[in-house]
Amino acid sequence: MHIQAITLFPEMFTALTGSGITGRAYKHGKWQFTAINPRQYADNPLGYIDDRPFGGGPGMIMMAPPLQSAINAAKETCPQGKLIYMSPQGKPLTHAQVANLANEPALIVLCGRYEGIDERILSGNNITEISIGDFVVSGGELPAMMLMDAVIRLLPGILGDERSAVEDSFVNGLLDCPHYTRPVEFGQQTVPDVLRSGNHALIAQWRLTQSLKRTLTRRPDLLVNRVLTPQESSLLQKIKQEEREIPS
Repeated sequence: MHIQAITLFPEMFTALTGSGITGRAYKHGKWQFTAINPRQYADNPLGYIDDRPFGGGPGMIMMAPPLQSAINAAKETCPQGKLIYMSPQGKPLTHAQVANLANEPALIVLCGRYEGIDERILSGNNITEISIGDFVVSGGELPAMMLMDAVIRLLPGILGDERSAVEDSFVNGLLDCPHYTRPVEFGQQTVPDVLRSGNHALIAQWRLTQSLKRTLTRRPDLLVNRVLTPQESSLLQKIKQEEREIPS
């Protein structure tokens, strides 16, 4: 996969190309990256790519001409690249959407700054707006890197154990279960006996129960539209019954 970022701060993306799983995958040619700085398409000697908003108001707006030129340059390299704009006005990012993006041949991620970008860029291009949450940060670079990291780790051959991606939170619509490693005892807490039993069927049931319990407690919204299997439904009923029996 070839990912291009249209950004005023290309150096920020060295966190992905130079470190961790994504950095190793980049060095081994599993994915490619190009940063395009819209300042190189500015029509003024100082490289300004922002201006005051029509109608007044605080802040500055990124201008359409340099952004469109940057998009055109990215499209020349990757004509089939899916164009994404990181925006708090976008639809919240989900695992299902990440999985779909991992099947794209290329991505072009537009990172805004200041108060935003000229609306004509959004209306004049086939852009998918994506949000990483109901909050605002200084620019689109950090959200773009989160999106890229999520997509890259789903590409074939990236993770050391392919089961890691399959067992992540949200993959099956539930939060992940608790995990433990050595030592067995730590801070007066002990690893649950079932995880050391060697009984894989019991371990699988324990993990599913814990996933359901965490999802019910922390993200009950995930269960609203989820079609439960008979086993999940039975376990969830037991969890709810146990909670009702706990003295308040």
